[in-house]
Amino acid sequence: MELDPIQIDALAEFGNIGAAHAATTLSQMLMSPIEMTVPEVQAIDIADMHNYIGSEVSAVVVFQIQGEVADGGYIVVSMPRETVIQLTNQMLGTTDSDRELNDMDRSAAIEIGNIMISAFLDATAELLGIVMLPSPPALAIDMEHAAFESIVAQVAGDVNDVLIFNTELTSEAPPVYGSIYMLPNPELMQQLFLMLERLMMPLS
Repeated sequence: MELDPIQIDALAEFGNIGAAHAATTLSQMLMSPIEMTVPEVQAIDIADMHNYIGSEVSAVVVFQIQGEVADGGYIVVSMPRETVIQLTNQMLGTTDSDRELNDMDRSAAIEIGNIMISAFLDATAELLGIVMLPSPPALAIDMEHAAFESIVAQVAGDVNDVLIFNTELTSEAPPVYGSIYMLPNPELMQQLFLMLERLMMPLS
């Protein structure tokens, strides 16, 4: 789908409010100041999704969108292996970065995914007045494209477009990156854009 400048600005505003929520909670969990921004937002056709995901091993945390919009689609956090290890090390005060993902990393990925997605969905209530809640998370540690193949298979026919929020977390450690993918059903996508455009009209 093609976004006009107002829609891009609206999605960026939505993303950065969600990121600010997430940064506050992550700072408390990691016990160090964290800034989180969304420098890039994209809207793509789900059929083109393979062009936007990589082959590196990642932690992919999947939530179903619930709340006022039952069965509204899915929202997914994807974090490369290096990002997960760095965040786990920050949580535990350890420094071993040359290792495979372990059970502690899996727990950390789920916790961080919970924080990021809860923050993003909280932002919709604050910004748009619609309550969206995440289901309990499902975690996959796999090559990113392989993990997304099963997600896309589940939503085939129900989801047409994907919103991608590329995130950057900065702290005392080197920056880490991840992406949030929102796969809303067509009704939710239309509702989101109507509310976002209404919100942004005074600024246009």
